[in-house]
Amino acid sequence: MHTGGEPLRIITDGIPVPKGRTLLEKRAYLRDHDDQYRRFLMFEPRGHKDMYGALLVPHDHPDADLAVIFMHNEGYSTMCGHAIMALGRFALDYGLVVKGDGETKVKIQCPCGLVRAYVATENGVTGAVRFESVPAYSYKLGQFVETVDYGPVELDIGYGGAFYAILDAATLGLDVRSSRTQDLVTAATQISEAVKAQVSITHPEEPELGYLYGTILTDGGLGHAGSPSANICVFADKQVDRSPTGSGVTARMALAAARKKIGIGDTCRFESVTGAIFTGKILSQTKVGPYKAVTVEVAGRAHYSGTAEFTFEDGDPLGGGFLLR
Repeated sequence: MHTGGEPLRIITDGIPVPKGRTLLEKRAYLRDHDDQYRRFLMFEPRGHKDMYGALLVPHDHPDADLAVIFMHNEGYSTMCGHAIMALGRFALDYGLVVKGDGETKVKIQCPCGLVRAYVATENGVTGAVRFESVPAYSYKLGQFVETVDYGPVELDIGYGGAFYAILDAATLGLDVRSSRTQDLVTAATQISEAVKAQVSITHPEEPELGYLYGTILTDGGLGHAGSPSANICVFADKQVDRSPTGSGVTARMALAAARKKIGIGDTCRFESVTGAIFTGKILSQTKVGPYKAVTVEVAGRAHYSGTAEFTFEDGDPLGGGFLLR
């Protein structure tokens, strides 16, 4: 499937269930002992540098309908909004959850927690999906980092199921709508490297969630009135999100709420490099450890792109996967 052009390879068979009692333990086992499956499915010749995957595994949360481990070119993420939208449709269309009339709730256990998706159905056909985020919050506002090419750079760090560094591309002399994608990727990567080297990031409740996932460059807007706010998310190993980034939208909304630019009930629109649109809406206020937090509803559309069966032939020296870029 894809959401706004961002691929999602949903893995339904062929990988042994990772060992572990909890989802985070299963994720750690896959990372530490069976990472060959990720490379096999994400890397060339079956995938590419920007492939994204979702492995369905047994859930351990009492309220969940299904559980998922997300994977990409570098490893395993904690949350993925574009995948949630696709998995919501998939769960109904493939009978993992009984399809209701109008809108059906699908409860998906992610490494960051339980996410509730709501899948619209019209004349038996699934369509738009909205989901309620895990609590999101501002981690750092006005944080400065020193960079090689841009000198001191001011940015915010927000959590929306994963941590992102977020800043206006114009402060780097770039424009997310007109600059070359490669230039945006180079700049975002340098920002990510600077933050990882200079800022300690911890999650107050779960140590495995405490790391920077990527950098989001924006047009400086909020998408609260009029045109949507454009952004590009560069995560993992220089991987570019083709969608507006569901967890990134959540983090952007949390930062805007922390700056008191938006409040409960306010809706913003966000546009990706493909022109795809997600909306974000503040639902409620809450807390995560010492942090004031919000829950955010993110909405968009996912689409099917095909099915595939992949094989490994004995004696193939490249069959385990490789990357050229």
